[in-house]
Amino acid sequence: MRKYSWIIMLFSLSALAENSMSMDEFFYQNQKIYVVVAILLIIFLLIVGYLIRLDRKISKLEKNQNEA
Repeated sequence: MRKYSWIIMLFSLSALAENSMSMDEFFYQNQKIYVVVAILLIIFLLIVGYLIRLDRKISKLEKNQNEA
């Protein structure tokens, strides 16, 4: 059964690869690519902000632990 699931997955991936060109054209034609880029930029900035905040909290905890 596992053997067949790999084959099905490979066929589905090849079908997705063929449709990716038409999806790219769709985004460019309808100017939706800017929406996608904006959402990715927002997600990236949120992750960076979270990591900076987390680093500050960890540094504060390490400083408090060294003082005690």
